[in-house]
Amino acid sequence: MNQSMPISLQLVWFIATVLFVIGLRRLSSPTRARTGIWFAGLGMLLAIISMFLHPELGRNHVLILLAMALGGGIAFLHARKVDMTNIPQMVALYNGLGGAAAASIGMLVLLHVSDYGPGVKALAVVSGLIGWISFSGSIFAFLRLSGYFSRREGFAKRQVAYLASGALVLLLGLILATSATAHPVLLLLFALLAVSFGLLMTLPTSAADMPVLISFYNALTGLAVALDGFVLDNPAMVIAGTIVFAAGSLLTRLMARSVNRRLSEIMYSGFGIQVDTPTSTHGRDHVNTTDARDAAVDMAYANRVMIVPGYGMATAQAQHKIRELTQLLDERGVQTEFAIHPVAGRMPGHMNVLLAEAGVPYEKISDLNAINSEFSQIDVVLVVGANDIVNPAARDDSESPLFGMPVLNVDHAARVIVLKRGDGTGYAGVENALLFAPVTRVLFGDARDSVQELIMAIKGLD
Repeated sequence: MNQSMPISLQLVWFIATVLFVIGLRRLSSPTRARTGIWFAGLGMLLAIISMFLHPELGRNHVLILLAMALGGGIAFLHARKVDMTNIPQMVALYNGLGGAAAASIGMLVLLHVSDYGPGVKALAVVSGLIGWISFSGSIFAFLRLSGYFSRREGFAKRQVAYLASGALVLLLGLILATSATAHPVLLLLFALLAVSFGLLMTLPTSAADMPVLISFYNALTGLAVALDGFVLDNPAMVIAGTIVFAAGSLLTRLMARSVNRRLSEIMYSGFGIQVDTPTSTHGRDHVNTTDARDAAVDMAYANRVMIVPGYGMATAQAQHKIRELTQLLDERGVQTEFAIHPVAGRMPGHMNVLLAEAGVPYEKISDLNAINSEFSQIDVVLVVGANDIVNPAARDDSESPLFGMPVLNVDHAARVIVLKRGDGTGYAGVENALLFAPVTRVLFGDARDSVQELIMAIKGLD
């Protein structure tokens, strides 16, 4: 640590850092995640308080407190109103704002270049570039997940625009890093080009891969914060940013591996391709349907029932009804379990969070690698609003865009019941071949209403 800093400030930084590490460690387990959030939040509070102990703070206390109250108040009110189904959008939005904040620090340094050496200016340029890329990419992901863009957007010469903006932003960054005087106009142009570059980087990514990209941008925001920590000589920022960067990078790698694709394939496979969302080529007349009573009989007299939730469960807010259904089956002596795909929903752990909120015991939940070999021993699989993650075309059809992606082998079970609201497709825009499998029966309707019908039908069997 910098010996010129007050010992009280260094002590607060150290305690905040320890709390960050403890919080991250506890977040690795769903049963301890809540306390992990509190530890990390307390660490962040101490890091904010440490700002007032900094000898170079100046006299802007009122403006700082006003900004903190305004930003904190807006975030608190927004977070209270956000449904669990919209948590992925909120993560993308706040990550983007974090990237913008980190980039702004780098921009302020470049406005006062005479106070800093070449190394610090270079770090400020890199921080600004990474932060603006994370900002624009995350905001586009937020808009995409919020339904403002239904497909991969494209335009002519997208590759040219991407390469040109990248080359120009690097050139401007070099000029800013080596200049002895401030250039506000070039700095503004640098920021605009970096934002454009991040947007163009995100455009070709399919909606199915957005969770991976959000994790990647989260890692970039952490890196930008760490670089700002070096610029400001703030060890707490360096350590916190490095932890976020490392955790985000590892999560991105794990998620990319879970869909059996490289990050470069996820980000750039759509360049130069105008992608329209395919529509279903079959329809309800080509699937075997069922009603609530028949489906209830299948489950009530089964030995093992596996629940596979997807984003449809989240949008219908059916997790509490699913919990009630499994409790009812448990009382009848049926063994109920949950199978979670790594990219189910719109962010890592999305389904786990929803099930935990509904009170589903953690020991009932298994991930793909742990449960996939057991589907042939399952009597009934209940698929609740999942599409791509249970599509056997990913395993069997080399022409499918999903080919090679690991999926849950639900079609190996003796019976599959799919709760489906309409004839739509999954994120990838690919028709789900599971719907036409011989073992599958489809119960059309809103997932929450359908599960309630199943509950009533099972109760009526007594």
